[in-house]
Amino acid sequence: MTHSFARLVIGGLALFAGSGTLMTASTVHQPVSNVDILVGGTPQRRYLHDGRWYVEAFKGREYAIRLRNPYGVRVAVALSVDGLNTIDARHTTAPDARKWVLGPYETVTISGWQTSRTEARRFEFTTEEQSYAQALGRGANLGVISAVFFRERVLTTRSETSNEARLEAPAPPAAPAPPAAQAPAAEGKSEPNARARSQDSEYAATGMGRQTDHAVTQVWLDLEGTPAQTVNIRYEFRQQLVKLGIVPPGVPVDPLQRREQARGFEPGFSPEPPSQR
Repeated sequence: MTHSFARLVIGGLALFAGSGTLMTASTVHQPVSNVDILVGGTPQRRYLHDGRWYVEAFKGREYAIRLRNPYGVRVAVALSVDGLNTIDARHTTAPDARKWVLGPYETVTISGWQTSRTEARRFEFTTEEQSYAQALGRGANLGVISAVFFRERVLTTRSETSNEARLEAPAPPAAPAPPAAQAPAAEGKSEPNARARSQDSEYAATGMGRQTDHAVTQVWLDLEGTPAQTVNIRYEFRQQLVKLGIVPPGVPVDPLQRREQARGFEPGFSPEPPSQR
């Protein structure tokens, strides 16, 4: 059975998905090397724990998702963050999702939520309360990034041009702006609940950061009905990774004891700063 799919080309490319075959356990794999979480352009360390992959989230930092196509044919990747499609913020099955398309062995970086044919809003680590999904009332799947790869069905030796007839596509509906931050309490009023909230009770989610240019177009593709691979990555703040036993706790430093161990002089001379050597 043949399924047709319309694609949005976005540096990496995106695509509208029609009906398709649901995933089965035999087709779901975790070749996590094909998906990187970038902070400041640097791939974040991945931790394998109880069969799941984790990365550390950094509150207030922007991040991006780098996808690699390991195949000699084009692939379409259904990419979701916190259960929301990164193109249209819908929550669907992977076959029905709009997808990003990569050429053979291509690598692309998706840096934010696509809000129109020309713009996106950067991914940003934040708390559950300030997340984009929570603003949409869809907070059931926070803290997970999922990428499902579908290979293009190759039936004949058609040219690349005939395979990629580009069609004008209506822009995806603009995603609503994140909710405005609450105004600070009136001066003199205490906020016992807010002050009592500690980092131990904060869980990571993804918000909408600054606006960035990201233009798209649409073409048609024919995809295999069964996904070639699936990658799921959980992300959490460090204190939650410690609670899960994924990373060791840091050794607390008593500021008073540190000051008690301070000394006045050491033998030697004043070193030059590295930048002036």
